Amino acid sequence: MERTIWAFVFCLVVGWCNALSASAEEGNTAKAAIEKAVQSYVAAFNARDAKALAAHWSPEGVHISRVSGESVTGREAIGKEFAALFDEQKDARLDVAVESIDFVSPSVALEQGVATLVFPEGEPASTSYSAVHVKREGKWLIDRVSEEAIRITPSHYEQLKDLEWMIGQWVDQAGEDIVTTECHWSRNNNFIIRSFTVSVAGDIDMAGMQIVGWDPAHKQIRSWVFDSDGGFVEGSWQRNGKQWIVNSKATLPDGKRASFTSIFKPLNDDSFTWQKVNRIVDGEILPNIDEVVIVRKGTQ
Repeated sequence: MERTIWAFVFCLVVGWCNALSASAEEGNTAKAAIEKAVQSYVAAFNARDAKALAAHWSPEGVHISRVSGESVTGREAIGKEFAALFDEQKDARLDVAVESIDFVSPSVALEQGVATLVFPEGEPASTSYSAVHVKREGKWLIDRVSEEAIRITPSHYEQLKDLEWMIGQWVDQAGEDIVTTECHWSRNNNFIIRSFTVSVAGDIDMAGMQIVGWDPAHKQIRSWVFDSDGGFVEGSWQRNGKQWIVNSKATLPDGKRASFTSIFKPLNDDSFTWQKVNRIVDGEILPNIDEVVIVRKGTQ
């Protein structure tokens, strides 16, 4: 009896595996057919053949542009729309980057990607799109396309790129006192983030973070420092030859106000100097901090 049961289970497993294999094979075949149809669509566009383009659509196909706010329904109307486009943009070429093709059912697929119109002169125009394909009489047709403008995330990298030498891990050591700093770009290169720790005899005495970014309102580089003692500093950056001058105002943990100027000077790819001058705390002038050399971690 047990042998019979295992034989039955084995048959079920084999049948299930064969079904999965057949399903995967059919899916790959269907995906290849859609990819081929996309290539044919692009070729028809670049051949300026509005009739051939329209033939890729289902009779009741719908094209929606969320960029212009317009929609066109029906194969014939879509063909006329392309003919009008070709009259207006005589040298435009289409480039399509397919990002994914997913199957809702064996006869319905969702394609997503980026379509770009390239012109002989001027900047290319790109939109993201979603296209629904339906299989009818053995042929995959476009049933619905929705296009949206690609949202461009602004980056202030151009304003900050001269500070790229800061990126990496750095060490400043004097006897048992060690200051380690790790610096990296934030997403979209809009900020430089520096985290630091101050260790004395192997124990962390203080830690903090500095954020350096471009202030578009004041048209200058600014920074903000927050430390584990509860103090915070706001600075404005200016370049003076090879040096960077940072004029800062601070609020200390006890509420006192302070101001100072930091001077950074890159020496090479693996080292820079730092010093602090013009130190004033609660109206009292303090001595300058002498220039020190800070080196990239692993090169000391």
